[in-house]
Amino acid sequence: MTPDSRHRRLLANRYQLVELVGSGAMGQVYRAEDKLLGGVTVAVKFLSQALLNQRMKERFEREATISALLGEKSIHIVRVRDYGLDEKEIPFYVMEFLQGESISDLIKYRPLPVDRFLRITRQICFGLECAHRGILYQGEICPIVHRDIKPSNILLVQDQALGELVKILDFGIAKLVQAEESQTQAFMGTLAYCSPEQMEGKELDNRSDIYSLGIMMYEMLTGDMPIFPENSSFGGWYEAHHHTKPKPMNPSYRIPPSLEALVMDCMAKSPKNRPQVVEEVIKSLEAIEIEISRPKVANRPSIPDPEDSQPTVVMKPRGPRPTSMATSRLLPAAEACRQMTWPKDKPVQKIVFPQIIRAEEGTLASLWVMLEQEDITARMTSIRYNQFLMTNSPHPMVLWITVLFHRQYGPRWLPCYIDLKTPAGQRIAMLLGQRGNYSILFFALERPEQCQQVLTATIAPNQSKLLQEWASNSQNVPAGKSQISKQLLKQEFEKLKPKIVAKLSQVKPSFNKEVSGF
Repeated sequence: MTPDSRHRRLLANRYQLVELVGSGAMGQVYRAEDKLLGGVTVAVKFLSQALLNQRMKERFEREATISALLGEKSIHIVRVRDYGLDEKEIPFYVMEFLQGESISDLIKYRPLPVDRFLRITRQICFGLECAHRGILYQGEICPIVHRDIKPSNILLVQDQALGELVKILDFGIAKLVQAEESQTQAFMGTLAYCSPEQMEGKELDNRSDIYSLGIMMYEMLTGDMPIFPENSSFGGWYEAHHHTKPKPMNPSYRIPPSLEALVMDCMAKSPKNRPQVVEEVIKSLEAIEIEISRPKVANRPSIPDPEDSQPTVVMKPRGPRPTSMATSRLLPAAEACRQMTWPKDKPVQKIVFPQIIRAEEGTLASLWVMLEQEDITARMTSIRYNQFLMTNSPHPMVLWITVLFHRQYGPRWLPCYIDLKTPAGQRIAMLLGQRGNYSILFFALERPEQCQQVLTATIAPNQSKLLQEWASNSQNVPAGKSQISKQLLKQEFEKLKPKIVAKLSQVKPSFNKEVSGF
């Protein structure tokens, strides 16, 4: 079946193919509509018919598996949702449809300024770090080596909540590092970005991706390649990667010496001379960002923040921990949420509680949730809804209601209370009202340490206004028995549940749809 003949087909009685949007050596990618989820746009990738042998089918299925598992762990890796065979037994998988600009397109006419380079590269590193840590595959933790890191495989998309977001694409030749596998492999990759050991067909580890990252970083900063072969053949590139020293960066670009040194270290010919793990690259990037921003903050007074007791993720230079805000820099909200760890004073069980987070954008309100990993995964495609109930008597208290509604799995209620007579409760209510949104951080019972997923929920304008009024007016209300107020709110909540479910059941299905109040 030719790509043209696939247009407008209904695949697996669910995915309506719309148009061919890309093709490569491994197959073709279509834009499609998921009819089961109300027509949400997805991407469907088919294995090329020229590669329909058992080995390539297994590799294609493995690509889908790797992307699906990694996409659940990192927002910086394209997410795979489904896998199957069409009526001709041709494998396909379904992934999120991404509209954006590749790094290759971005640097086509000019290199990136250093500050934007640092923001983008740090996100690339977060995705790579997740892959290198590995996935549970066939009962074994297997690190993933991408083997094809290059500008065209890094996409920048605009996310309404997160801003500029990096997505790593194409794990088609990614390597699962398994103990029982042979130590020699056939060459696969893109010649200009391959490590010396990859050119030799050797067994690879994460340091090979770091070499490819180094070449890409050089290109992002200068718009040029660090090495050139005598000719574009395999042999020419083999010699270049093994014996050609990368040329120094053009001084006119004013690249900080520490950043140029980091890029050169990543491109070391021998793996042992490169950073050994991506985390080292991340720490160096953070130190460089602090270094170049220091003149901007040198004359600012170091003022203590009233929320210093709340969870904070900062980018820290190597060496002693900074002692003031003048020598530390906060992460963007999306990254800060993903870096959060489960509080030591909270039990590892299904609970929901509010928390304040400090990030680059300011102080943010968030909702922390612990569920089973399977439940978290299922809820990522739910309709989001929130509402706030308040009582002044006998004690000023707000019930913060969040629900994730899935037509197949039903509602997942995530209620928690905000005590308006406490400083923390006052602050949370005011932040929710002022910002009009909050982040939901998901932690898995099976892996409780690190945040697994993050969703953003928007608060309706009328509710935002009420929250601010409640926070302000409650200061003049005497404190009473808080447990009675909680019980009254809980009774009201139980009455509302059927109405909320009935309303959400009528909402037209749409992937990750958000509803705020009725």
